[in-house]
Amino acid sequence: MRRLFWIGVGVGLTVVVVRYGRRLYAQYVPADAAAAIDTAAKVRRTARGVLGEFTAGVAEREAELRTALLGDDADLDEIKSKGRAAWAELRGSRGPAAQSRRVPPAWASDQLEDPDDDDGYAFF
Repeated sequence: MRRLFWIGVGVGLTVVVVRYGRRLYAQYVPADAAAAIDTAAKVRRTARGVLGEFTAGVAEREAELRTALLGDDADLDEIKSKGRAAWAELRGSRGPAAQSRRVPPAWASDQLEDPDDDDGYAFF
């Protein structure tokens, strides 16, 4: 019962302080400054929303890529515990010789010159 009393006192004081603070804010802050503060608060809320959406999108895409790389039934914690050998196996490396090559084997047989270089455009 005692705790309930003090919770009620806290809630009551909070309501009084918020109302008094809003009255002082409206009384002493110029209208233009209040509008600027409201605009800044809206921008902050919008930025937080955008950041939240971006973070959710990144997490979703990461999950998609992880599923595409490891499959649906792969246990990420087990793969992490195996260490670099497991990741090298997933990437298809077959030993130190495969890791030391700088040019992937699929690129070695392909054409190295750009056919569009003859168009006369220099970008670098």
